[in-house]
Amino acid sequence: MSSSSSCGVSPPVRTEILNPISNRFFAPSRINFQPRSKCEMINRRGFALKGIVASGLSVVGSSLTSEPVQGVERLPFKPDGYNFWTWRGRKIHYVVQGEGFPIVLIHGFGASAFHWRYNIPELAKKYKVYAVDLLGFGWSEKAIIEYDAMIWRDQVVDFLKEIVKEPTVLVGNSLGGFTALVAAVGLPEQVVGLALLNSAGQFGDAKAKTTESEETFLQKFVLKPLKEVFQRVVLQILFWQAKQPTRIESVLKNVYINTSNVDDYLVESIKMPADDPNAGEVYYRLMTRFMLNQTEYTLDSFLSKLTCPLLLLWGDLDPWVGPAKANRIKEFYPNTTLVNLKAGHCPHDEVPELANKALVDWLSTIATKASSLQTV
Repeated sequence: MSSSSSCGVSPPVRTEILNPISNRFFAPSRINFQPRSKCEMINRRGFALKGIVASGLSVVGSSLTSEPVQGVERLPFKPDGYNFWTWRGRKIHYVVQGEGFPIVLIHGFGASAFHWRYNIPELAKKYKVYAVDLLGFGWSEKAIIEYDAMIWRDQVVDFLKEIVKEPTVLVGNSLGGFTALVAAVGLPEQVVGLALLNSAGQFGDAKAKTTESEETFLQKFVLKPLKEVFQRVVLQILFWQAKQPTRIESVLKNVYINTSNVDDYLVESIKMPADDPNAGEVYYRLMTRFMLNQTEYTLDSFLSKLTCPLLLLWGDLDPWVGPAKANRIKEFYPNTTLVNLKAGHCPHDEVPELANKALVDWLSTIATKASSLQTV
């Protein structure tokens, strides 16, 4: 499964994916650090189209023939997953490596813990690293429920309380970034730092007025059911198309700046979760009841309640969540450090060496402050 995100561009379906997942890195000439100072999703239609392609991303297949990035350790693939935690009666998958100050990595729409394959081993040299699969994605259960941003917030908050049990830094990409933000606001006493990589989420429109009118008999009992039937048929067809390996490869090659990052390992990791018997229904529910109804939760409403330091690790070449969004987040929230990388939507996987270095540099200051507060 892959990811989500935004920025005013909505190209054709075949060129859209919410959270690409890549293997090797495209090395930019430099990392551009900007000092502290003060997070718009793609338009809703574009976001939905991206989800079509992202439908079945995550886990990794058995025929992994590609070579890992030179000089960068890659998380070993385990067909049966790593660790499992039962949350509200549902099976949740997560990876944990290393010792020390804890970090929790959260993938984007359709992705999984394997999205962080080049980050977990490196970060685990200095920290205790967790990577969790959100409910409905990766190796976590494909629960047939009504999906909502607050479901994943609650999952992450409970994961921190029950599994991590210490002051923590949350790191999220795309949808995982927005989830990390709302979780940080939901558990400020435990989340001491937040890193967003090309985060999903949109700023609220102060001028927008919502007008609700009562449904007529015709709308409620004739037109609405017909619309739902049509949506289900169309999305079933699109889901089937989206999980074909050739389609996955085509879409990924339109997302990654360096197409050599698209290999068998990546394509197989995207295809496998879509084979779950419930994957199609989860996809339908995400697309019709979550992806198209997100104005209730805005970046500014959560950023205004955030209390911890924020790192924006941003792929400036992302066609959907460009640098303008990062700049706006930085302007809105003063306690922010912005690092620009010449990469696409998933800089942590496209340029892992640079993303890891930026994360480690920033994390060193956060971990030191957290340790000093614990000893006081």
